[in-house]
Amino acid sequence: MEEAAGQSIYDIFDQESPIATEMRRLYSNIRHIHGRSVKRSFLITSANRGEGKSTVASHLAITVARFRGKKSLIVDADLRRPRLHEVFGVAREPGLLECLEGTVDPLEALKDTPIDNLKVIPAGSRVRSPAHLFEGDIMAEIFEKIKFYHDIVIVDSAPVIPVSDPMLISSVVDGVILVLLAGMTPRKVVQRAKDILLDANANLLGIVVNNLS
Repeated sequence: MEEAAGQSIYDIFDQESPIATEMRRLYSNIRHIHGRSVKRSFLITSANRGEGKSTVASHLAITVARFRGKKSLIVDADLRRPRLHEVFGVAREPGLLECLEGTVDPLEALKDTPIDNLKVIPAGSRVRSPAHLFEGDIMAEIFEKIKFYHDIVIVDSAPVIPVSDPMLISSVVDGVILVLLAGMTPRKVVQRAKDILLDANANLLGIVVNNLS
């Protein structure tokens, strides 16, 4: 699931495609998994880079906004290698970084998309070492506010094994989805990523296998 060169995600998203069908099925499965309470915020991550987490997060966000009519928000929390401003064609700044620094209100960082029910909070300015920004009360306050104003919040984060960011963010979402690349991600690496998340008390909802034939 990769965007073709020169095309935006809006150009290639086909509501009748197998990808769209799988995204609808994924959302239906995760919103009620592990209990009856409806889950409204999800962290999408992977073990390592290049496994398609940003693509899964983006397509899931569009699916929820278009087909469920939910007021949806996707947040780029991968401050090290952000992609969502490019995927959705929005300005990179101000974004989550400025919110975490306390210089911008989260609602002021929202970016519109061509889809009425979907907004984006991009990563914001470049930062070399963002891990400390996810610690403390301000992150919880940011997510409490954006969850209040949106039905569904999807967060794209850095991979689990290289950095600690996803473990810190997992405390402010209802559940975590781990994306792996079929035929590429070794079993031991997947197990390691799973163990890291569970050790951080993350609510691991399940795994999305990308590029499966």
